[in-house]
Amino acid sequence: MLEVDVASLVLRFLLNLAAAGILLFALFWPRYRNKEITLAAALFNVFTFGVLSILSSVEFTIAAGFGLFAILALFNLRSETINKSDIGYFFGSIAIAVITSIEGSNIIFVLAILVIVLLVVYWVDNPRFFKASYQLQVNLDYIPQKLFAEPEDLKAELTDRLGVSVTGVRVLTVNYVTEIVKAEITYQH
Repeated sequence: MLEVDVASLVLRFLLNLAAAGILLFALFWPRYRNKEITLAAALFNVFTFGVLSILSSVEFTIAAGFGLFAILALFNLRSETINKSDIGYFFGSIAIAVITSIEGSNIIFVLAILVIVLLVVYWVDNPRFFKASYQLQVNLDYIPQKLFAEPEDLKAELTDRLGVSVTGVRVLTVNYVTEIVKAEITYQH
């Protein structure tokens, strides 16, 4: 077992909690209000920090790293549909734990990386900087005449029917037997 600097570990854990707290409770929660993802990301953050802190304090082989990766791959987050922004914040929470838990990196460098990452997240996912857009899956109970030949017609029709500005349509499936089209739309209020 390698020598553990308890003061550094506590400082790194506090940095981890502060950065994850800003990511999840100051950036993600006010915008999305998703309790399940917020809770899961916070718990994954703390658990990941704990596991990586232990691993960085002992001799660890590449084979053990691949074994850990295989175990983590067993966690399948796709059992429930998670949208892309939720996955981004979830991964961000885990990345913060990784950034802060690995011993050997300069603490000022770690702090600088955390500040940069959080500022970029704030900028990229802030509706004041980018007009907020949302995604939704819709089912059409008919197949439009020129579904693929004239996609702008479908966009205009969905804009009229839904009362929002549809900015993009991606056809997911077309079932000619039941005449149902599943599509994912991107829209703005």
